[in-house]
Amino acid sequence: MNKYQEQDGATAKQCLLFKRKKRELPDAERVLTLQRNLYRRAKQSRKNKFYVLYDKVFLLYILREAWVRVRRNNGSAGVDGMRIEDVELYGVDRCLEELREDLRQQTYRPEAVKRKLIAKANGKTRPLGIPTVRDRIAQTACLLILEPIFEADFDESSYGFRPKRSSKGTIREIKEQLQQGNRSVYDADLSQYFDIIPHAKLMIALKERITDPRILRLINK
Repeated sequence: MNKYQEQDGATAKQCLLFKRKKRELPDAERVLTLQRNLYRRAKQSRKNKFYVLYDKVFLLYILREAWVRVRRNNGSAGVDGMRIEDVELYGVDRCLEELREDLRQQTYRPEAVKRKLIAKANGKTRPLGIPTVRDRIAQTACLLILEPIFEADFDESSYGFRPKRSSKGTIREIKEQLQQGNRSVYDADLSQYFDIIPHAKLMIALKERITDPRILRLINK
């Protein structure tokens, strides 16, 4: 079960939430409620498409939750030199309101990504891209909207880069398969895949679900 699937009693709890004014709910609960609605619609049919999503990206509670997650991850400053602490000094509400207005008016333009080489265990290096804090907030807001839609399409056996899943779950699954008598293991690795992602094909895959041209343009920036 993933984070977007409702557990026993969740429906009753959701009814209680609806009785409360939305603005009284914590941002995290409002985000999760929206995500579950998106997940349910996507899970109903692989043919279901999403025509209007962009307006959700710049909802203030979405941006506030995106900021909470970016702050939690900390991370280095991007090309503008702004750190998490600098954003707090500048004013988080002010920063989010400015970002919201840029997104609403579709004038948002991301900064260049700072490149840094990270040492690997084998002695080689891999490039790491560091967006600005402001761009990380925008990216996370977009992720909060898109992730539950595509989570609905993933196979249950998939564990990589998914919420509430990790390599520990993979090992647990392998042990269960071994106990059931399945002995064949296929190991494959795509070398430096994130350096050579075919973006054009990725956009085609996104369009199988997302038809809102505004959010597709945002992803392309």
